Amino acid sequence: MYDSWQFPGREEGPVSRKREMSDFALQRWVEEISERDFGKPFRHTARFNHRLRTTGGRYFPGDHRIEINPAYLEAGEETVLGIIRHELCHYHLHQEGKDFRHRSPEFRKLLAQVGGLRYAPPLPGMRKSLPVRYALICLHCGQIHYRKRKMDPRRYRCGACGGPLALRELK
Repeated sequence: MYDSWQFPGREEGPVSRKREMSDFALQRWVEEISERDFGKPFRHTARFNHRLRTTGGRYFPGDHRIEINPAYLEAGEETVLGIIRHELCHYHLHQEGKDFRHRSPEFRKLLAQVGGLRYAPPLPGMRKSLPVRYALICLHCGQIHYRKRKMDPRRYRCGACGGPLALRELK
């Protein structure tokens, strides 16, 4: 079914650790997914963007192109398929003149129908968020505001009562 442009790792023989796919193969795959899952053709450009770091893919309403983060090829076919379906939801809703933003009910409904990913999973090796290391404590009401980074408490006030804050380092 996938011929020579099939998803990396499906071919016979030893599987390389670094999976690669050409832009041409991605274009064909996106066209096939669009026809099969949406029943509509994809008539624009799909390609990889190696500069993407924190997102699985992007849809550009100006020229209708789709860009996919190639790092997600390591995450597996189902993940990339979900990302492509997500971007195709933006594409097809925009082509129909409907609201294609993430918060629109049309987008969420179509995404659920085709089984696209709402969020791309975190990539292995990506920087994890910092642990909570500080607490800003209100001297008037006792409200605790947790922070990951050190702050100067003299420059801020309590969001609950407007009182002064004191900084405490958590262990």
